[in-house]
Amino acid sequence: MIDRYTTPEMRNVWGDAARWSAALRVEVAVAQAQAKRGDIPAEAAQAISTRATVNLARIAELEATLDHDTLAFVNAVAESVGPEGRYLHYGLTSSDVVDTALALQLRAAADLILAELDALIAVIIRRAREERDTVMAGRTHSVHAEPMTFGAKLAGWAFEAARNRTRLVTAADEVATGKISGPVGTYSQIDPAIEREVLSALGLRVDPVSTQIVQRDRHAALVAAIAITGGTLERFATEIRNLQHTEIDEVREPFRSGQAGSSAMPQKRNPVKSERIAGLARILRGYAAAAAENQALWHERDMSHSSAERILLPDATGLIHYALRSMHGIIDGLEVNRDAMRRNLDAGLGLHAASRLLTALVNAGAPRDQAYALVQGATAAARAELRPLADVARATREISALLDEREIVRALDERAALAHCGLLVDRLKEIETNS
Repeated sequence: MIDRYTTPEMRNVWGDAARWSAALRVEVAVAQAQAKRGDIPAEAAQAISTRATVNLARIAELEATLDHDTLAFVNAVAESVGPEGRYLHYGLTSSDVVDTALALQLRAAADLILAELDALIAVIIRRAREERDTVMAGRTHSVHAEPMTFGAKLAGWAFEAARNRTRLVTAADEVATGKISGPVGTYSQIDPAIEREVLSALGLRVDPVSTQIVQRDRHAALVAAIAITGGTLERFATEIRNLQHTEIDEVREPFRSGQAGSSAMPQKRNPVKSERIAGLARILRGYAAAAAENQALWHERDMSHSSAERILLPDATGLIHYALRSMHGIIDGLEVNRDAMRRNLDAGLGLHAASRLLTALVNAGAPRDQAYALVQGATAAARAELRPLADVARATREISALLDEREIVRALDERAALAHCGLLVDRLKEIETNS
């Protein structure tokens, strides 16, 4: 991933040094377990544990000849150990080390993602409570519907983010699976007890039947969960972009001093961070498709997944980490224009109350189809004449014959629509309790 969209923490998880250090952890753990069982000399395991080092330059030099990066790693580490290095990688196949080390990297990446997601959930909850009573127009099809509060909108965001956390936790737990079962996964040269001991020491699950690799449904599930999380961030970002329209102007991305919105138009404040997140979410969905393609390998394994994973796993985890951090900053500094929210709602001429007027007419005895036609006609007149719906309702003989002044006022009172919005914000306690 290009540096522009990579966090330093995630870069450290996926660099070559981290990759081969994880592989060395696996090799050392295997050697120690084998020595306990007497499969290799104790002094060999001791030498491997104390003298083995990762030399990236030497690995690259050997790979240039071998065209096999894992064997280059094994040979380079064996050189650093000395004569006892001949017991390194004893009875193992490449995927024992590569897939188990990958599980360690994925677990580290997932920990970073979950920490960033927790921070995002916390800031959404804080902002939802701050905007608990901020009234705005609810919109469907980009058209005013019932009024709501901005706090209720944000509460929905928090719950969606929390659902993503549940998916990611499950997928991360499942992908933290390794194998130390040798060629084709049949333990032909290594005892199953070694696998159990090594993976327990590394804090990983044992793949019960691995073939020569850890099967890729686990990895596909993680990348799918990441892509869904990206879709959630895109939904938030799209709403912010829409509400920042000049004609709406209800929220604005944070805009720091000295920031520029356009090279030609100094007045511009564009929602560029939200747009960036929307673009990155598209990439994440592409990675999810590639991860799903990696499931269907030939026989006990082939190499078609490897090249794709070297790109998609670091990139997918890195992009979602970056996007989560970016969205955190957007929500934390989001400017809420409460005056614009009120102004836009009032400009709707009270048409948002049409459904409640319909209900009042039905309660007064009107057949629903007739009540619907009456209210639809009143809203059309209000829109055409730029008159509040309340005035039109009072002046409509068929409506005033069924509802007196007090009943019309009560039906059109926006507070009736907002009565339970605070309850939606109160439900955020469920997220805090469950976490």
